[in-house]
Amino acid sequence: MIYSLLRPLLFKFDPEITHRMTLGTLKYAYKLKLFHDQSINCKHHNIMGLDFPNPVGLAAGLDKNGEHIRELAALGFGFIEIGTVTPRPQPGNLKPRLFRITQANAIINRLGFNNYGIDTVVQNIKNTNYHGILGINISKNFNTPLEKACDDYLECMRKIYSYASYIAINISSPNTPSLRKLQNTEELNLLLRSLKSEQSKLADIYGKYTPLVIKIAPDLELKQITSIATLLIKHKIDGVIATNSTLSRNKIEHFPNSTESGGLSGSPLTKLATNVIYQLNDVLQGSIPIIGVGGIMCASDAQEKIDAGASLIQIYTGLIYQGPQLVHDTVKTVCK
Repeated sequence: MIYSLLRPLLFKFDPEITHRMTLGTLKYAYKLKLFHDQSINCKHHNIMGLDFPNPVGLAAGLDKNGEHIRELAALGFGFIEIGTVTPRPQPGNLKPRLFRITQANAIINRLGFNNYGIDTVVQNIKNTNYHGILGINISKNFNTPLEKACDDYLECMRKIYSYASYIAINISSPNTPSLRKLQNTEELNLLLRSLKSEQSKLADIYGKYTPLVIKIAPDLELKQITSIATLLIKHKIDGVIATNSTLSRNKIEHFPNSTESGGLSGSPLTKLATNVIYQLNDVLQGSIPIIGVGGIMCASDAQEKIDAGASLIQIYTGLIYQGPQLVHDTVKTVCK
């Protein structure tokens, strides 16, 4: 109720300013103990060898640099995913680069992996006292040639392996040129082979197995989804996140900001992402867990993704439009 009263005020500011202001306020309030951990437990979910207190997580993108892990976890999430982070710091695309489409409960972003780089993120993780499940989402720098992309992923893996509960490989952002080409069969086969080889080496070094999950786009044909799923099984990838934001502007063309370039998230993505989960699950048949994300704006959206085959779900844009109550409502619904 409090958030519903605050939202009109927050939405008067530029989205990126609101983002920073909200996270800063949340951090300050948590330090002053103005709110406490909202632990929302249900029957624990053992997925990828990890024990999730509840299946509702925070998607990557909200906390790119791991600066707000503890206070975001306090909202009741069963797990937190930070990033996307790249080997070297990068400013991202020129501003403005984040746009609300309030009429459709949606957001378009073309942030472009703006982050402080992997070394700073590692230090931020060291400085937090969070002991829950932490996913770290990684990708390549914008100026790394596609043929060298694997080197960037491997560099990030080596530096964050021991700190991550799982590592998410982002090959599907629409805001880094050519990145989605890594979803093509030949490129993906080579990338997965290298990642699994490195995972094995790092597991021996640290005496710890850290699962790898691949984050895919919603704008894929059935043939591409089938090919990706087959490769995930072949290389024994631990999980798949479905999906990233979409390039589609279906049904929102008449709204202000709808022609802005970038990835679209929120309500227009709901059915598209759920259909990808259905198609993935049809091929995977439970052999690899699916993390469902994309357009979860209410608890029933989350339940549809669970029914489609997702084992876990993640929220981002829904949190912006609905506030923290969405986390509580969703946990109570999917944990029935």
